[in-house]
Amino acid sequence: MTKHIILSIGTLLLLNGCVSQAPMLYHEPVAARVAPQPAPEPVQEQTITPVKPVKVHQLKEVQDDNFTPEYMYPTDVKKPKVTPSVASAPTTVPTATPNNSSVQSMSKEECTAMIGQEKFDKYTAMLGGESGAIKRCIMLKSMQ
Repeated sequence: MTKHIILSIGTLLLLNGCVSQAPMLYHEPVAARVAPQPAPEPVQEQTITPVKPVKVHQLKEVQDDNFTPEYMYPTDVKKPKVTPSVASAPTTVPTATPNNSSVQSMSKEECTAMIGQEKFDKYTAMLGGESGAIKRCIMLKSMQ
């Protein structure tokens, strides 16, 4: 029932919007209607912009008495390339681990005691295993 009422109200509103809003007292023939004429636009006067004056440049005399072929075309002397020695000791990059040895090794029980079992399970699922979750606990503890 309510569907029919809503559908009929919607149809009436649609048809009401499509109907002309002007009252039609009588029908005029289509040929008798006159289209409104657009207002004529005012004629603008054309302004002529003056041409820029052309500046005449005077060329300067070039003095090339300081030319030397040794400077312009030096002899090509190749220096031997220095190769680094292979026997040098490898450099180690320090890692950003905390100095406290108790923080570096942490068990699952310590981690769950610190962050709780729910977060430990969430980190285990998110980081792909218990080792990832324990690393996360180590990082959190080092920030404290």
